[in-house]
Amino acid sequence: MKATDKVEIGTTGLQVTRLGLGGVALSGAPPATDPGQNTSEMEATHLIHRSLDLGVNYFDTAPMYGVGQSERRYGDALRDVERERYVLSTKVGRVLDPVEPGSMEMAWSFDFSRQGAIRSFETSLERLGLDDVDILYIHDPDDHYQQALTQTFPFLMELRAQGRVKAIGAGMNQWEMELQFAKEGLFDCFLLAGRYTLLDQTALPEFLPYCVERNISVVAGGPYNSGILAVGPRQGATFNYRAAPPEMMDKAQAINAVCERHQVPLRAAALQFILAHPALASVIPGARSVSEVEENVQLIEYPIPVALWADLKQEKLIAEAAPTPG
Repeated sequence: MKATDKVEIGTTGLQVTRLGLGGVALSGAPPATDPGQNTSEMEATHLIHRSLDLGVNYFDTAPMYGVGQSERRYGDALRDVERERYVLSTKVGRVLDPVEPGSMEMAWSFDFSRQGAIRSFETSLERLGLDDVDILYIHDPDDHYQQALTQTFPFLMELRAQGRVKAIGAGMNQWEMELQFAKEGLFDCFLLAGRYTLLDQTALPEFLPYCVERNISVVAGGPYNSGILAVGPRQGATFNYRAAPPEMMDKAQAINAVCERHQVPLRAAALQFILAHPALASVIPGARSVSEVEENVQLIEYPIPVALWADLKQEKLIAEAAPTPG
C-alpha cells in the first residue's frame, strides 16, 4: 500500500489519497498532554506544502479547530496552489462569535439551524479563501439529531446540487448516529473518529458493512484513539480524550507486545489496520511538523508481516471478522 494511492469518495468522482491530513494539530492549538507544543503559522504552512510535495491530497479542517485558525492556515497555505491538486473538507454545526463585542478572541457554539449552517459555511469559505469545498460534514450533532436532519442536511443537499460541494456527510465520534443518517438520507461519506481502530472495532459489525453495501465512504479520524496508540501504553496515555482506563492500557500493552515481537511500530500497525477495511477511503492523523508528515507516509508504507495480524487475531486482540492487510 502507498500513502498516495487514491480511492473514490462514494460515487462522487472525488479521489482522495489513503493518507490525509487532519486539521486540529496544525491549527496552533496545543495538545492536552503538552501545552507548550503548539505549531507556529510558518510550520503549519511548511507541513501543508510538504504534504502536497509527498503526494498527499486530502486535507480536513473545521471552524472548531483552533477556533478558526485551522481553516485560516489552510487558506493561507493553499492560496497559490492549483485547486485540482487537493481535496478539502470542512464542517458545519458550530459557529464562531467574538467572546465579547469588539473582541478579537473568538469562541464557538453549536448551531444546527439552517441559518447557522449557512453562516458556518460562508464564514468558512472566507477563512479558506475559497468559493467552494469538496466535502462538507455535519460536525458532532450528537444531541441535535432531528434539527441536523431537518435543517442542516437539506442545506447540504442544496449545496451539492448547486455544485458548491461535491460530497456531504457527518463527522462524529460515534457510529450509531452515523448509521441512522445513512439510512435516512443520501450521504456520500462519513468521518468516523476512534470507533474503528486497533483498540476499538465497535463500528465493525453493523456500520461498516452497511457503508460497503451502499457505496458510502468512511474517513477515519482519531486513528490513535486520541493518543494511546501513538505514544504507547505509558503513564498519562489517553483514550477517547481521557486518561486511558486500565482495560484499554492492558489491551494496548498486549497489542504493542505483538508489534514489538514482529519489529513493527505500533503506529504503523494502527494506520494500516484501518485502511484494510473496504469501507475506509482515507485515514487522517494530524501533524504538528514537517517531520510528522513525513513519518506518517513512512508508517503507511512500512512493511508488516502477515503473521502480525494472525497473532493479533489468535490472541483475540482484534476482531476475527476484521479485514487485515495482505
